[in-house]
Amino acid sequence: MPPGITEEIIGRQPPEAQAIIRALLADNAELKARIEALERQAKGNTPQNSSLPPSTQHPHARPQHQKRKSKKKRGGQPGHEKHERPLIPTENCDAVQPLRPDECRRCGTKLSGNDPEPLRHQVWELPEIKPRVTEYQQHRLCCPQCGETTCADLPAGVPHGQSGPQLIAFSALLMAYFRQSKRRTALFLGDLLNQPCCPSLAVKMQTLATAAVRPSYEELAAELPKQEQLGGDESPMKEGPAKAWLWTLVAPKFTVFAMRRTREATVLDELLTDRFAGVVTCDRAKMYWRLGRLQWCWAHLVRDFQALIDRGNAQTKRLGYDLRRAAKTLFRHWSDYRGGAISWAAVQRRLAPVRREVERLLHRGMTSGNRQMQGMCRELYEHRGWLWTFARCRGVEPTNNASERALRHAVIWRKLSFGVQSAGGSRFVETMLTVIETCRQQGRNLLSFLTTAVKSHLAHRPAPSLLPGA
Repeated sequence: MPPGITEEIIGRQPPEAQAIIRALLADNAELKARIEALERQAKGNTPQNSSLPPSTQHPHARPQHQKRKSKKKRGGQPGHEKHERPLIPTENCDAVQPLRPDECRRCGTKLSGNDPEPLRHQVWELPEIKPRVTEYQQHRLCCPQCGETTCADLPAGVPHGQSGPQLIAFSALLMAYFRQSKRRTALFLGDLLNQPCCPSLAVKMQTLATAAVRPSYEELAAELPKQEQLGGDESPMKEGPAKAWLWTLVAPKFTVFAMRRTREATVLDELLTDRFAGVVTCDRAKMYWRLGRLQWCWAHLVRDFQALIDRGNAQTKRLGYDLRRAAKTLFRHWSDYRGGAISWAAVQRRLAPVRREVERLLHRGMTSGNRQMQGMCRELYEHRGWLWTFARCRGVEPTNNASERALRHAVIWRKLSFGVQSAGGSRFVETMLTVIETCRQQGRNLLSFLTTAVKSHLAHRPAPSLLPGA
């Protein structure tokens, strides 16, 4: 009963007014109960029982592992194997300085000769960092016949600006791979590399680098519809004052990022087109449903099962424990298969009873009448085929970990930069992230590839390919 309203006051009202007041008070009490339940649920959401990223939780708030603390001191233990940098061949050293003792350390007798196997000690040092500047003198000559003046052209591949290909590539990596701002990139180039730079020049080099690798990016994006298996995920970003989304699609040998202003399924229509007939591993976000062939991520499902346990209701807790136990059995069998302990046929046989158990539990939750678990269980049961695509299609993973790992670098970049300020910045982000992750997957040297791309762009030659095997 709200303060100031008593049964005596209500009783003095006409019968119709009493009925209205009691109905409103009942609705108010129900709304308060729902609000309190939602607040308890929101406070209880953690990365372990929801889709919240781990970065949202303070390190000290994370659950401690139940592991007994070791009595050993930190660091290397007595008797452990020594690890040190191996010496390089003497002929590969830039300088060799022989050191000979002048006299015996015991009696003082003069010493001479050479030790056939001297003790070798190598010291690594940075060279003097000094930019290499090339001046091109374009002579303008006058024709003795007609008096017309003609100026010599720059050689092919020489930029019209003052930044060379390797400097452009390196600056782009400072901003994209090492997540530095334009101002810090300019300070690094000026203070450490003795290369004059300002934030506006850093933006110009960013634009040049984007244009250089954009053809390679578009070539990869055109290959997406041909893939048999992809991992998909997305993360919120900012483009100026507007909200944007960074999409990632991970193939076995390359990754494509795309920055868009929407999280709707139209982005998938644009990137995958109607020619895509493969399988997408993803979470349960509904924009993926229209693709038809999905594998729902079991790592996300385990967090959903943990959420049932954390709600405190005895019925939901029991179902959560049963489902989580079945998921652990699934992962154990899959680990044996990936480690080579069992064959493909054997893992399919082992997963069959796990599937029957999971579907039985989901049906139990769907028909329980408990609103806290009924909706989730119904959704999983009605689309239960998407839980087991990995057991039918060889090469499909049961989790979306590949996409989660690919997005990690981008999420850290977003936290440091707070997003981009323009559409040009979005193109730089999606292009460079694609190059960075694809080079990692293929074991390519990132700086070498980017330098080659910038040289090709300046010389008006085709950009190098990022396709597997190219």
